[in-house]
Amino acid sequence: MTDLSQTIAPKSDQLNSDDLIAGPMTIKITKISANPGSPEQPISIFFEGDSGKPYKPCKSMRRVLVNTWGSDGNKFPGRSMTLYRDPSVKFGGFDVGGIRISHMTDIAKPVTMALTASKANRKPFTVQPLLPEGGIPEASPELIDLAETASRGGENVLRQFWTGLSKIEQHSLKNRLDDLKAAAKKADEPPIDGALEDEPTPQRQEPAANTTKGTSD
Repeated sequence: MTDLSQTIAPKSDQLNSDDLIAGPMTIKITKISANPGSPEQPISIFFEGDSGKPYKPCKSMRRVLVNTWGSDGNKFPGRSMTLYRDPSVKFGGFDVGGIRISHMTDIAKPVTMALTASKANRKPFTVQPLLPEGGIPEASPELIDLAETASRGGENVLRQFWTGLSKIEQHSLKNRLDDLKAAAKKADEPPIDGALEDEPTPQRQEPAANTTKGTSD
């Protein structure tokens, strides 16, 4: 097979939507840098294998990043996201295409927000969770605490808690599920001495008094 996708990459100092004509790409961030002299593209996101062509997100995608990961770009390196080409993005009234984010790591559930589609129109935009390398997400300490608390409530409470989780949250707790089930089963068991709780307490028997009269000599 002769791969033509490498022959259509545009010459540029940044990642372009035309670079994604062949399909989406997942990038792992290595560095975030500011571009103070470029108000339209104030941020460069460098990633593994970028060949010196960082991703410079537009304002809408910067809003997605802040809404999903927070505003501290120093925490972004090591995280990953999937980029795709949206051919409907307009510039100057023409469909020129633009880069959009479809998936991001470090989120447990889909994140939906309203983004400006035009001056008078806002549309919902959703980012899906992206499993890290290896396919097994790490459960957060908060989620682990909630799961352990639910298990102490018994099997019914644990079942209700589990069905309310997202698929990725369930996946992150999968290696703890047996322990959680065991804890829930134990919580439903009656106490070992429960059968004796209603038993009457035996009364202490006092020795009978000696009523036999002695005989005189």
